[in-house]
Amino acid sequence: MNDIQLWTTIFVVGTFAVYIYVAYVSRVSDTAGFYVAGGGIPAPANGAAIAADWMSAASFISMAGIIALAGNGYGGTAYLMGWTGGYVLLAMLLAPYLRKFGKYTVPDFVGDRYNETARMVAVVCAIVVSLTYVTGQMAGVGVVFSRFLEVDTRIGVLIGMAIVFFYAVLGGMKGITWTQVCQYSVLIVAYLIPAFAVSQKLTGIPVPQIGFGQILGELEALQAELGFSSYLDALVGSSQMNLFLLTATLMFGTAGLPHVIVRFYTAKSVRAARVSALWALFFIALLYTTAPTVAAFAKFNILGSSQAGTLADQNWFEKWASVGLITGADGGAITDVNGNGAIDFMGSAANEVLINNDILVLASPEIGGLPAPIVGLVAAGGLAAALSTASGLLLVISSSVANDVYAKRIRPQATEKQQLQVARIAMGVAVLFAGYLGINPPGFAAQVVALAFGFGAATFFPILVLGIFWKKCTAAGAASGMLVGLIVTAAYFIWTLPAESAWFFLGKDPILDIAPVGFGFVGMMLNFIVTIAVSQFTKKPSAIMQELVEEIRYPGRTDLVAKHAEE
Repeated sequence: MNDIQLWTTIFVVGTFAVYIYVAYVSRVSDTAGFYVAGGGIPAPANGAAIAADWMSAASFISMAGIIALAGNGYGGTAYLMGWTGGYVLLAMLLAPYLRKFGKYTVPDFVGDRYNETARMVAVVCAIVVSLTYVTGQMAGVGVVFSRFLEVDTRIGVLIGMAIVFFYAVLGGMKGITWTQVCQYSVLIVAYLIPAFAVSQKLTGIPVPQIGFGQILGELEALQAELGFSSYLDALVGSSQMNLFLLTATLMFGTAGLPHVIVRFYTAKSVRAARVSALWALFFIALLYTTAPTVAAFAKFNILGSSQAGTLADQNWFEKWASVGLITGADGGAITDVNGNGAIDFMGSAANEVLINNDILVLASPEIGGLPAPIVGLVAAGGLAAALSTASGLLLVISSSVANDVYAKRIRPQATEKQQLQVARIAMGVAVLFAGYLGINPPGFAAQVVALAFGFGAATFFPILVLGIFWKKCTAAGAASGMLVGLIVTAAYFIWTLPAESAWFFLGKDPILDIAPVGFGFVGMMLNFIVTIAVSQFTKKPSAIMQELVEEIRYPGRTDLVAKHAEE
């Protein structure tokens, strides 16, 4: 066992032991604890759990890789703007009102606000969004295990499945929440320490957000010398329309993600939900302001190594190539052999070397020449990011099946013990399905996650906004809008995604050149149009529901809201 394997094993085993212990101590025996942690999580802890739940493997593992390698730095910032802007939108526009409404899940809100038909449609949408999203997390787990512990990807995914299943099934939302507090601590330390160290090494400034500016000029010069397009120019390799659509899809998709929304139900009160949102924004900003610096430092080191000799001379290159995440003819220097400046590390035949987006953050300590303990710490951080989000997504599936289908539709007289049994069985099935998708993912982690955000934007965002701010939005309108958004968006993904990604994708040309990762915005607008149009001609909500919708938007806990929350 080499030093990197040893340190990775120490950090991974140590952190997994902590997660399991916390889940055991936090185990629950009632549905309130399983679904929303009893609504008693302090705001700072809830903020850390929200941040860990929200910052998935895509944020930790893939985002810096996209910024550095997918076209240029400017184009990759769509992920930064979309994901952070969407969180602010969720925290300010939706979360406090949903918390005041007082239900367990997004389908629960839909069922109470509209009707049982809309609830069932929302359950289907929640499961589709969550399964799509969790695929990217399990794929990220496989990447970490295959490279750092030299374990087969399938075995790595199975290990991740087992850990998530144990602490999610045992502790429910309460166990997941406190485990995610630990996971956030691990992932942020693992992300910041290498960034500080590489910044100090390259620029003499230990704060990466400041040191970042010192190398941009040199990075631009390297790009030009090797024939690449500018790292800082706008819209290189991407149309203005697709950049807008991707940013908007990620933003509105974030505000429609059921596993993030349910986090605000774990707060003690509406005020605590708002404070939790502020804490979460601070915790998220620590990583998101650092990601562009990690991207720039890593690309600077990669291009510098290529300029000095060949990448094949680098120890990190050989190890990542051995697991199939770097491909190329001979591992030679990176050059623009076509001379057209249009380089795409992920797929252009013009490149001698193709570097997978998912490896950049995980490889950055090795690329920067940092010692083995930091490499092992980053591996543990990547696993923490993937597992924290995976557990939240699996709980959404579990609670949707147990609370919204079993308890509300199939067996309303079910006891809490019976509901918990169904919830745990549903979670077990979801873990197995997520593991299969993680072993056979239809793309790299951030790409798969972007599709999940597309589904979130096209299904949930419109009916949540209209459900809160338009008291005459009807059940028929909401159900129709969700179905149209889901079906049209799914059909476009199937039509356009590459056929080699999965057997059911067709790989056809995009309509009007709209990239599939940005199509969720189109699905969302269709959802809005259909929901509003159908609501004009269908039965309006009851007078009591319209009054309740009015009241949840105002401060204070009125008698009507209090009575509804207790039902």
